Amino acid sequence: MSQVPSPSQASCPAPADAAARRAIRPVICYPNETLPKPDLDLYRMARQGARKTAEVQVPARDAACFEVPAGHFFRISSIEGPQVGDLNLWNCEDLTERFYSGKTRALHGTHITTGEQMWTSFPTMRPMVTITEDTLGWYGIDEFGGSVHDVIGTRCDPYTGNLLAGSQYHHCCHSNLTRALADHKGISLAEAEPYVHDVLNVFMCTGFTRDTGQYFMKASPVRPGDYLEFFAEIPLLGALSACPGGDCSSEHSSDTASCHPMLVEVFAPEEGALQDWQSPATNGYDGSHGR
Repeated sequence: MSQVPSPSQASCPAPADAAARRAIRPVICYPNETLPKPDLDLYRMARQGARKTAEVQVPARDAACFEVPAGHFFRISSIEGPQVGDLNLWNCEDLTERFYSGKTRALHGTHITTGEQMWTSFPTMRPMVTITEDTLGWYGIDEFGGSVHDVIGTRCDPYTGNLLAGSQYHHCCHSNLTRALADHKGISLAEAEPYVHDVLNVFMCTGFTRDTGQYFMKASPVRPGDYLEFFAEIPLLGALSACPGGDCSSEHSSDTASCHPMLVEVFAPEEGALQDWQSPATNGYDGSHGR
């Protein structure tokens, strides 16, 4: 792999054993074989008889909130055209317990799919959802290193836009999520914004360039009828932004990209279908931090 040297690299010649240092094999930081395994067979059996209890249509270039009781399912669908979405999740009863993208990435990888889970922030650190179905699971990793449903990007936001281009764009995903949460909870934008966090980029196709290591996006393979479905392990408040980049084939935070609405549906399983399932307990660490 060739890499464009930075100015500091150019001024520091490689040592004699540079090739040997680079050749050392990597070690997985967090082997995940001991993670508790979700019972996909049970979830899928419960899903078969589930009835739809709610739906929310997310307008293009905007966001909307939805609630999902623990033990229910929700589905995010493409309905009119290729469109990616930025998803935030919180414990509906405590907004300080929210999706932790960094730890989810460390446990499962840069992109997540069926059978993998989204984890909550410290100190609770427990599964909040399990992905039960993914119609884009066939995509895998392409020749550029791209894949779908990433936990490596943050969310398009007005601060980075202002930093890079001096813009004042208000319908990026960060602002969309902030408005949606504020409206849903009846709080101010200033109160809502600190709760908005790094997202699951639903349907977005992303990776890192091999030469410069930069985050890239490319046209999403999503088409109308594709969906990502989840099982709620805890009671959830969700917010989904239909990204102003549309399928993110060229740019985001844009009023010119072709954008489409998205659909969120909530499903309740029949009574007893989950047998003796219970929400996962909060993390068992004693919290003493050595004191």
